[in-house]
Amino acid sequence: MNAILCAGALALASLVLPIAADAGDAYTLSLTRGSRLMIAARINGHPVRALLDSAAEATLLNREFARQLHLGEATVVEGHGSGEAAFEASLVKGVELSALGLILPDQTVAIADLTDVGQRLLGGRIEVILGREIFDAARISIDIDARRIGILPPQRQPAGMRLDLVTEHGVETIPVRIEGGEPVRATFDLGNGSQVMIGAAFAARSALLNDGRKIGTTRGGGLGGETTRQVFTLKSLEVAGRRFSGVRAAIDAEPSASDANIGVSVLRHFLITTDYANHAVWLEPRRSRRRN
Repeated sequence: MNAILCAGALALASLVLPIAADAGDAYTLSLTRGSRLMIAARINGHPVRALLDSAAEATLLNREFARQLHLGEATVVEGHGSGEAAFEASLVKGVELSALGLILPDQTVAIADLTDVGQRLLGGRIEVILGREIFDAARISIDIDARRIGILPPQRQPAGMRLDLVTEHGVETIPVRIEGGEPVRATFDLGNGSQVMIGAAFAARSALLNDGRKIGTTRGGGLGGETTRQVFTLKSLEVAGRRFSGVRAAIDAEPSASDANIGVSVLRHFLITTDYANHAVWLEPRRSRRRN
């Protein structure tokens, strides 16, 4: 569920050095309805359950929750998520984010109305969507099916295949192969709890929907409201050397969409190590509970 905020006012808050607790500590990762990942966090010292989103350009606070924190002055900007329309957000500087034993001072966060997206994705409230700041700050180890997340010491070599991260439109992408084709870039999106997404431009130039395969529709979309998407089945998808067959996918019509978007449905099959600062992610296939 990537979110892009269109404003030069976004500070490069990831340049602020984090205050870290002991590396290697493990924390609980909750998996909610719709396969959304939640962790414990603090905003200016206030505890909150936060939805983890590696493809959110900045952390977002629900407007009502932010009002309770009495934050400073805001700059109004336009945001673009995975929903039908743009949304209004306000940027606030000087906010402290804490999670996974990390304390990130002087961050810039976005404030928006998360009521609709919370109801549609979780059937309840979302107070915070914790974005890429936490990924920029440390090397993070994630085991979705074991419900564990933590900071990996920098001297420890991650397990699995190393994939280069390339930034596109403010989000990080990894290489994948779709139906045996040449490698394309896919958004690394732990905030995507639904199906694999295929960018409309890529689908058109690769003629994915022109071979007579069955095409249906589904309702989806994150920030920006609900939208209707075409859905179909990919014959194959290869990620970090592992081949998945019969993968459910949906068309992402956003002009800024990457060629693909890989979320929890695929990434839960791997032990994950992210290192945004060094532009890398490691994926090690799980040896148990393998499934397509």
